[in-house]
Amino acid sequence: MPWTKYLLAFLITAFIFATAIIANNFFNTKRIAEIRSIEEGISIDILSLETQFDLLQEQSCKNISEDSVLSRELDTLARKLSFAEAQLGADNEEVLRLKRHYSLLEIKDLLLMQKVSEKCALEPIFLLYFYSNEKGTCTDCKRQGYVLTELSKEYPQLRIYSFDYNLDLSAVETLVSLQNVSSDLPALVINDSLYTGFQSVEDIQAILPALVKTATSTPEVQ
Repeated sequence: MPWTKYLLAFLITAFIFATAIIANNFFNTKRIAEIRSIEEGISIDILSLETQFDLLQEQSCKNISEDSVLSRELDTLARKLSFAEAQLGADNEEVLRLKRHYSLLEIKDLLLMQKVSEKCALEPIFLLYFYSNEKGTCTDCKRQGYVLTELSKEYPQLRIYSFDYNLDLSAVETLVSLQNVSSDLPALVINDSLYTGFQSVEDIQAILPALVKTATSTPEVQ
């Protein structure tokens, strides 16, 4: 009977459709749970960092170095944020909220380290990096980020602070204004001097010869 064929085809199609919906819902639920877990982890890290700021301000100079625990925590937080950004997208509201909070922590760390460096006679080298994630606005920003990541591994005394130029945050906008950073990105501020356009490892080493002299040797991975 023709109608039995139609009924069978309908049932098979409905089964496939229902299975696809159930599978899609399952993976969406799992993905949302993973994202929430990342967000909760970042929120706890931010709260922990804020507490560390208060503790470090009370420490004596012997407990503070250019490569403090705080800077390592900021690096870890930055990696988690990059992962969340890759998972959710750069324009996700939750990612942007966490990014604003992270940028404020970076500025607080910068101000704190400038203060304790003077007090404790430390000699960290500060590098501010301004970038953009907006499509077509900075074709070299990703490449510049890789260069700075490599430099930070080689020179622990180099303190790199990364800021999204287009982030809607008044503190970052003030920093951009104080450093006279334009929309010509990527832009680096090294020892209060502004450099625009891509800078290679060799370019930055030429700008900072003192950095190369104080480099610490790192054992090769076998």
